[in-house]
Amino acid sequence: MTMTAAMMLATSACTTPEKAVTDESPIIGRQEITIADGRLTPEALWAMGRIGSSNVSPDGTKIAYTVSYYSVKENKSHLVIYVMNADGTNNTLLTQTAANEGEPVWIKEGSKIAFLSAEGGSNQIWEMNPDGTERKQLSHYMGDIEGFRFSPDGTKVVFISQIKYGERTKDVYPDLDKASGIIVDDLMYKHWDEWVQTIPHPFVASFDGNTVGEATDILVGEPYESPMKPFGGIEQLAWSSDSKQIAYTCRKKTGKDYAVSTDSDIYLYNVETKETRNLCKEDADDKNMGYDTNPKFSPDGQYIAWQSMERDGYESDRNRLCVLDLQNGKKTYVTESFQSGVDDYCWAPDSKTLYFTGVWHATSMIHSTNLAGEVQQLTDGMYDYTSVAILGNGMLLTKRHSLSEADELFTVNLKANNEVVRITKENDHIFSQLKLGKVEPRWMKTVDGKDMLSWVVYPTDFDPEKKYPTLLFCEGGPQSPVSQFWSYRWNLQIMAANDYIIVAPNRRGLPGFGMEWLEEISTNYGGHCMDDYLTAIDDVAKEPYVDKDRLGCVGASFGGYSVYWLAGHHNKRFKAFIAHDGFFNMEQQYLETEELWFTNWDLGGPYWDKNNPAVKRSYANSPHLFVDKWDTPILCIHGEKDYRILASQGMAAFNAAKLRGIPAQLLIFPDENHWVLKPQNGILWQRTFFNWLDRWLKPDHQ
Repeated sequence: MTMTAAMMLATSACTTPEKAVTDESPIIGRQEITIADGRLTPEALWAMGRIGSSNVSPDGTKIAYTVSYYSVKENKSHLVIYVMNADGTNNTLLTQTAANEGEPVWIKEGSKIAFLSAEGGSNQIWEMNPDGTERKQLSHYMGDIEGFRFSPDGTKVVFISQIKYGERTKDVYPDLDKASGIIVDDLMYKHWDEWVQTIPHPFVASFDGNTVGEATDILVGEPYESPMKPFGGIEQLAWSSDSKQIAYTCRKKTGKDYAVSTDSDIYLYNVETKETRNLCKEDADDKNMGYDTNPKFSPDGQYIAWQSMERDGYESDRNRLCVLDLQNGKKTYVTESFQSGVDDYCWAPDSKTLYFTGVWHATSMIHSTNLAGEVQQLTDGMYDYTSVAILGNGMLLTKRHSLSEADELFTVNLKANNEVVRITKENDHIFSQLKLGKVEPRWMKTVDGKDMLSWVVYPTDFDPEKKYPTLLFCEGGPQSPVSQFWSYRWNLQIMAANDYIIVAPNRRGLPGFGMEWLEEISTNYGGHCMDDYLTAIDDVAKEPYVDKDRLGCVGASFGGYSVYWLAGHHNKRFKAFIAHDGFFNMEQQYLETEELWFTNWDLGGPYWDKNNPAVKRSYANSPHLFVDKWDTPILCIHGEKDYRILASQGMAAFNAAKLRGIPAQLLIFPDENHWVLKPQNGILWQRTFFNWLDRWLKPDHQ
């Protein structure tokens, strides 16, 4: 289970600032690797640079962007900054030390680049020339700065830093300052992978061109987080065009109220008067009660837009694009004709058009909409476009990947029939050595006669005269798209490189096929979504090159739940299962997870609400109830810092299999969360994954 939109696939690891750097720290840069046989390996995946954020200079001629590099030997990463011309030429690495550097933005009319660096021992705002020279620390805040934005007039800066939340044990009992126990009085005491002892707040400070001045906490005295945990960043705050106001995202709830609600709002803070308005609740008739996030002002200052979900407690509701006219207070939802969610967006320079990305039929494309809500698709192909920004002169800057290529930066020429041109070559030195499996879309009929799209990926050097073991890929979310995603863990091409055919169905509950298809999964985990999995594997198994006696089933999060459920319902189709971070006992999951709005919505509520038919249906499909029907080897993987789905779920499933006499293996990561972020753990994950599959699906495997 993950949050929606940009958070959901976890296709690349998050890079956090290092607290301090010593002279002995190795500088981790672009990794070189030789691939002898053209097959993708775990080591090759971790050798790839991962493109992160990007920012365009005011004149549109240059782009600053970040790349994360990973060292398996050092078991760590390094975040660096590059600058290049807008056409991709003169690409230059600016970071020359072992300190992480990120969040580059152009300031002082493009004469300087501001960025975050941990070089001084904590994460602070620095500036440098566009060639990397004349580096200077601008902020000297007492804590780490996690993100920032300078005001349009350059006289102020808003930044994010953590503040203390709640009391510590030593606050209550000063004489027990070494006690490790945590006293808990309310919910949301843990979130994602941390015990919640700090929360982020936005601070505003003056800037005289040389030094960031004394900071003011915009939410001073308020026990609320902004941006919102666990994934929110500086994109949840925005400056008004006149530099007088700051829009911020906040869910002003704590404890149990926070745990059961997704009702966040957009607030407008006046820097001079310190007055705050709630833009989402000013109209008494406004029924919008879900997530409102990521505000952006139009260039002319007349409008503010944000992503908006309608229903409280439904974290996977459709993300609509809301535009508020600040002069007359009128709200317009300008993407209503697009029956899927908005994942990223930006304003056009004329303040009359917005560009956005969103998934439809298993690909994520760039679209435009005017203020009247007339939507047009601008790109096409078997790709996922994941970001969009104005480059200038009728050009867009975007990041794109697919099932067969990692992220690179591209331009889209709106004046030349939306021509798409790649401008970075971050991993060409690796991909030029690879032979990748062919990817095909495949439509199939479901048990109730509907059309379902699956991706099928064929092995490297596929020979249709041979028979291949085949894997069913079960997606997480549970409402995350099976689009043209690129993952450094659940990578379908590395499965193909190991001579497996992979079928990845866009089963019931996934976006991009209309709201009815998306929402059929809620309180119905054992319904057509499971039928769809079996439809997909049965349909592909009809092919002569599929070995029906060597089928496997793999998945994480809801995909892990799917594996546990299918283990008791597959009628001997599969010969091997792998479940990562899946929930096994739904009653326990309801009480263990932190974001209770999810289980309330998706399961219908607590299991003790026995008169609720949705609740009865949900908990009757708990995988642990069907262990008596398990008959197939299973590998269970889990991280002990996963507070979304606790590791006890994976341990219980493993124990159940062993007690039933079923071959089983458990891979536990004491230091990983719902994902696997450390390089050596990532390599171990891949090796264990394929060793298990090969053991049961390849008869000649030794």
